[in-house]
Amino acid sequence: MNIEMIRAAQKRLDGHARKTPLLSSPFLDEIAGRRVFFKPECLQHTGSFKYRGARNAVAALDDETRARGVIASSSGNHAQGVALAAREHGVPAVIVMPDDAPQLKIANTRALGAEVVLYDRAAGEDREAISADLAQARGLTLIRPFNEPQVIAGQGTCGLEIAAQAAEHGVLEAEVLVCCGGGGFTAGIALALEAEAPGMRVRPAEPEGFDDVKRSLETGAIQSNAATSGNICDAIITPAPGDITFPILHRLCGPGLTITEGQALAAMFHIFERLKLVAEPGGAAAAAVALFGGDQLESDTVICTISGGNVDPHMFARALVSKGQP
Repeated sequence: MNIEMIRAAQKRLDGHARKTPLLSSPFLDEIAGRRVFFKPECLQHTGSFKYRGARNAVAALDDETRARGVIASSSGNHAQGVALAAREHGVPAVIVMPDDAPQLKIANTRALGAEVVLYDRAAGEDREAISADLAQARGLTLIRPFNEPQVIAGQGTCGLEIAAQAAEHGVLEAEVLVCCGGGGFTAGIALALEAEAPGMRVRPAEPEGFDDVKRSLETGAIQSNAATSGNICDAIITPAPGDITFPILHRLCGPGLTITEGQALAAMFHIFERLKLVAEPGGAAAAAVALFGGDQLESDTVICTISGGNVDPHMFARALVSKGQP
């Protein structure tokens, strides 16, 4: 992984991925007790940053390989990104999804033209084994959700945008809080900022009880989560950071950050009320740290990713009922 791969991804994505804005609100600054900017990837195609990596990975394949089709495993956001990227290239896509994924994400993935294969993660079914078997049987190329160089490169284009947009606001030093699952988004942004904004430090944000990246950074070795479900922040729950992503995180990131489910819901409320945006629980993790976990931060200025907005109506209703109270 290197900055040139990210710059090449930016060229592939030009005219396809949206350049999302950098937003702020004095009301949210007051709650946070510091200056806060928000990078709303909930406005990206398919409602999350995942389109960046998926589109880049599919576009980087040679024509013959791509024509045979692609396969991915995901709880929903990577699924939709790969489905759309495949449709745009006119190739088949098979997506392996947990049967307890939000119904909106399953429905959207199917609506984008992908074949969805459901599995029971609560019963311990192995999505990697299912994906590998299907890939071999059908000649499909596996597009991994985070532990994949071209996916990481695509996600890193968000970091290039953050660096340029922050500079326009006169911000050269900040903590950049990234909603973190397996670490592809976090690693890509960290690599981009290392080259373009070295005064910024990335901090991964995760749910309590599913903080494998935080524990991995603390110990210097990859740690795993005991469970892979059971939290509303489904978009950023993974078994462990990847062997490609973790060395990048270990080298470039500050200590990991954690949030509660209540803080995620409260952050969703404030994002809606003040920024007029819809965030899903996992996509609000970074904002939840900025708004309610300030004792974990060191800088007067922070930049938060809002990594996704694919939330079921009943879950969003829970956020509104919270009235912004964690």
